[in-house]
Amino acid sequence: MSHAASALPKLGVLGGMGPLATVDFMHKVIDATPAHRDQEHIPVIVHSVPQIPDRSTAFLSGSDAPWDYLLAGLRVLETAGADVIAIPCNTAHLWHGRLAALAHVPVLHIGKAACNAIDRRIDHVRRVGLLATSATLKARIYHNELERAGIEAVMPCASSQETLVMAGINAVKAGQLEQGRMLLRGAAEALADRQVDALLLACTEIPVALAGLTFGAPVLDATDMLARECVAWWQRALAYSPSITHTHE
Repeated sequence: MSHAASALPKLGVLGGMGPLATVDFMHKVIDATPAHRDQEHIPVIVHSVPQIPDRSTAFLSGSDAPWDYLLAGLRVLETAGADVIAIPCNTAHLWHGRLAALAHVPVLHIGKAACNAIDRRIDHVRRVGLLATSATLKARIYHNELERAGIEAVMPCASSQETLVMAGINAVKAGQLEQGRMLLRGAAEALADRQVDALLLACTEIPVALAGLTFGAPVLDATDMLARECVAWWQRALAYSPSITHTHE
């Protein structure tokens, strides 16, 4: 490997949760990158291991089962040369603080990326409808960030959360996209009717199912916001490394 190639800043993706959400995230990183040729895209190292135990099930049952898998994935990415790490799974951020404390490189936080983007994109936001796993809601991964910005998080009712949101997420994970789309669309429409200023899709399976749909409030995709945060990191890294040049094929 040439010195120029080895010196390029590299994005690490701790994925596989689920695999389709990881692919969707990668598409969004590519779409958000202002590149005119292959060589201007971000070098990415992807660790996609779907065998990581289910994060929602673990948290809600008091289990720490995903931890060893997440830490092992982090170490794989660091050893491979990642300079920053993104986790395209909202519920996995239950373990973000512990991972970030042990990491040798920065670990981006999807909730912070999303809330920062809300401030930039929509004026006078006071209420945001939050579509997420039950574990993400219970752990307040987004609530705390939204409250710091003076924004109220509006959640689905308990029945809608179980029969529409969680059932829809599980359908997407099972490859039943049309079923997931129908269920999650119902949940999104119900939230949009509750006088929210925006809908925040805070589970990486949800934008996969709701792609192309519009509702009675602007839709904010946390996956896309994390992807854009990665692109912003890449652009800053290049600015600090003026000796790095792109080569033609």
